[in-house]
Amino acid sequence: MTAPAPAPAPVPSARSGGSAPSTTARARQRIRSGFGLIGPRHPRHALPLESLPELDLPIGDDGVVIGVDADGSPAVLGVNRPTPYDMVFIGGLWTAQVIALRAAATGARVAVETGRAGAWAQLVQALGVGQSGMAVHDVGRVPPQGASAGSPVLVVRDCGMRPPRGRVASAPWQSVLTVLPYLSPVAPRLVRQARLVGVQRVSPDEAAQIGQLLGLPGADVESLPTLADGVTLWCADRDRQYVMTQATDAETGLLGTARRMD
Repeated sequence: MTAPAPAPAPVPSARSGGSAPSTTARARQRIRSGFGLIGPRHPRHALPLESLPELDLPIGDDGVVIGVDADGSPAVLGVNRPTPYDMVFIGGLWTAQVIALRAAATGARVAVETGRAGAWAQLVQALGVGQSGMAVHDVGRVPPQGASAGSPVLVVRDCGMRPPRGRVASAPWQSVLTVLPYLSPVAPRLVRQARLVGVQRVSPDEAAQIGQLLGLPGADVESLPTLADGVTLWCADRDRQYVMTQATDAETGLLGTARRMD
């Protein structure tokens, strides 16, 4: 039998002067080498060294932005924690409700233990009940919350001057914020147990007692009776920070303007 004739050799391109890969082959080669598809040609993006500070971004702890500090930087309260966290707030209901509202906005469930459910009704109506919502319970009637990393909980104890010991304590992913309108006989015990304490405007006598409890310098003790509405001195161990809580338009529509007295 006669052997089959060999296949004809490819005809070189007249313009290239010899054999050359096709456009498709060149594109495949570029993909294999990591260049990707051929696209529009743009100049390289370059940034002068002296312009780098303009890219600076404020990065801090994640959590609830409760206001601004003395420098105008965001003040963040980390309520969603993998460890138990107790907070005491000696101040007005307005600020406590802003904190609860913003905690719910971060995805936390808020459970309010209170004897004045009517004062919280508007927030419950706005947030709804359930995931990232708010539920109000009578004093001593807060059920287990089942907090987890995927469903953190903030328990707000708004139980007056002498809050009883809570049935639901702080736990992993479940922080507790105890609200006291003024310094009360049970405040020293609560303050000693808390990891964070917030104080708004109080009387000079109360300021002196709080100063002893928290070990505050004289300047801070003198400033407490003069704090403006919406200003809180937050204290944790040896750290102290004054924070101004400013409401958004939506919060003002729900809660009104900042006030110390309820």
